[in-house]
Amino acid sequence: MIGPSFPAELTAAAGGDEDAFGVLWHDLQPRLLRYFKVITPEAAEDLASETWLAVIRGIGRFQGDEAAFQAWVFTIARHKARDGWRRAARRPVEELQATSLKEPSAPDDPAATVLEAASTRAALALIATLPAGQAEAIVLRVVAGLEVNQVAEIMDKRPNTIRVLTHRGLRRLAEQLRTDQGPRAQRAV
Repeated sequence: MIGPSFPAELTAAAGGDEDAFGVLWHDLQPRLLRYFKVITPEAAEDLASETWLAVIRGIGRFQGDEAAFQAWVFTIARHKARDGWRRAARRPVEELQATSLKEPSAPDDPAATVLEAASTRAALALIATLPAGQAEAIVLRVVAGLEVNQVAEIMDKRPNTIRVLTHRGLRRLAEQLRTDQGPRAQRAV
């Protein structure tokens, strides 16, 4: 969250200030990538880029507070994902060899950064095993930090449906974790 300086950053970004847009980008990009890595892992980076291009085109027309801005960005993201799904359904995609770029290491504790990145990837991979609606609801609620009403609007569902999807997904995740941990988890209970 950017906090009290958000209105000034938004106004400056809408006026073309690259540094102000960078503040908005740095705040939301990690959550946006996590969202895409769950719902469209093969195209996460591309869709995030397309989302930010759409944000740049429309930021001058946006009006609202920081929570509304986050919801607006994730609404655009979902539209980009849906467009990607439609394109994929119309034409087959040829798989290319994946290359991974090294993520920059943290200046304070590289070991902690590696462990956090590994646990984040494992958590996102586990969430991605859920049914699509549950996974998307959890990522938008927990990872993106959006409110139930915002998620409902983005997913075009009722707030109670979002609550149910989130609850069922979290319950499935808990069951999966208990199953994966086997006897250790049962002794702890």
